[in-house]
Formats: sequence, C-alpha cells, structure tokens
Amino acid sequence: MLKTLIPRLMLLLLALSPLAVLAAPASAPLVEGKDYEVLANPGTFAPAGGRIEVVEVFGYTCPHCAHFEPSLEAWAKKLPKDVNFIPVPAAFGGPWDSFARAYYAAKQVGVAKRSHAAMFKALHEDGSLPMQNIAPDELATFYKQYGVEPDRYIAALKSEAVDQKLAAARAFAKRTQIPGTPSMIINGKYLVTANGFDEQLRVASALIARERGAKAR
Repeated sequence: MLKTLIPRLMLLLLALSPLAVLAAPASAPLVEGKDYEVLANPGTFAPAGGRIEVVEVFGYTCPHCAHFEPSLEAWAKKLPKDVNFIPVPAAFGGPWDSFARAYYAAKQVGVAKRSHAAMFKALHEDGSLPMQNIAPDELATFYKQYGVEPDRYIAALKSEAVDQKLAAARAFAKRTQIPGTPSMIINGKYLVTANGFDEQLRVASALIARERGAKAR
C-alpha cells in the first residue's frame, strides 16, 4: 500500500506545483506614507547628466549606518550605469560635522571609497578612533594607511572646498528633512521610509525602476 501511495503523492505534488507558483505573491506594491514619502521640496543633490540619483545620508558614528553599510555596498555595486549613487555625510553639528568633514577631506585626497568601510570598523568594532572630539591628527593618522601624508590630509580637512561641501550636505539634509541616518533619497523626489535594511533596498530599487519608467515615457 505504501509503495503505491508514494508515487500518487508525488504526482499530486507535481500537478499542484504550477498552481503554487501562480499563487506565490509578487513583490509587494509600494505604499506612500509607509514605504516612502514624497519630498515637499524636491531636488537632486548633484545632477549628473540625467542619471537617476540615489543619495544615502549617513553618519560614521551612527551604529545603524555601520550595520547597513555591508548590504548597501553590495547593492550599490550592482546598480546599472544610469544610476548615480552618492554617499552624503550628515552634518548635524558637533561630532557629525567632524566626521562629515573627515569624509569630504578623504574624498578630496582620493581615498574616500577605499577607506569608507574601514572608518565604520575603526569606530564601531575596533574602537581605534574616538566617537567624540576627534582631533585632526587622529584622522590624519587613520588616513595615512591609505598613502596620504598627514600634512596633506589636514590641509584638505581645513580647506575651503571641504567647507563648501559640508555646507551643501547640511543644506540638502535640511531641505529634504531627513528624520535620521541612514536615509535614502531617490532622484531628489522620494525619501525611503520602509522598516529594515532589506526593505529599504527593495523600496529603493522599486523607486529607481519607477523613475526609469517615467523617463522612458
């Protein structure tokens, strides 16, 4: 009896499997007010030839940003060429400004991408850099491992160019009224508000697709 029952069960499962595929839920549709908000004052951070802009406003001292970074980095690497991904440091004052300035100085000397994940690690895992009252010399020592001479880094840190970038980052965060970090803003129009890192990336991908579709029409 058992020998005849098993083949019948297998045939039944095979017959039902297409129905199971049909019944599988598609990616959930986006819900305004839950997954994202439409910005009251839209505008991209740095227009780049019509490419779809994705901004992540982050803070090096933010533990959520540190936890988000590996997933975000992997996701950003797979973005197509029509998407321009821009990390923007949060300049909320105090230590936020110190580390926002540190990021822009690293960008000016050409090591921001290589050092980005390592800065999170130094702060949140190794504890090799202080979260508060970090000195220029401490930052210069950190970036020296990327081949940047301390004097050159400190000069960048204090430069007018970095002052201007810091002011632009502060103005963008204020205009978009981000609630905290990390925050993702798609094409200067949408603030991702979904809960959970995976959901944030899903919603960001869907909004990118929406913007791509709008451009094609």
